[in-house]
Amino acid sequence: MCQVNIFQAKTELSKLISLLESEAEDEIVIARNGKPVARILPWAGKSADKRIGVAKGLFVVPDDFDALDVSVGSLFQGVKE
Repeated sequence: MCQVNIFQAKTELSKLISLLESEAEDEIVIARNGKPVARILPWAGKSADKRIGVAKGLFVVPDDFDALDVSVGSLFQGVKE
């Protein structure tokens, strides 16, 4: 754990985040006038790349999916066919 003041946190935010990413630090405490007021921790949630494509192959889009685009568009414009 390292402690930085607010000014240092503001000017070196990228560096502080890199320390967390590289696991050189497990948390960073931000202090105001020497008194801790906030803490930055590494993200412990699921990674976005594990969510992307999770439903691949579960759905089939029919070939005529766009067939009613003109009809639906005219309904939104208040035009009767």
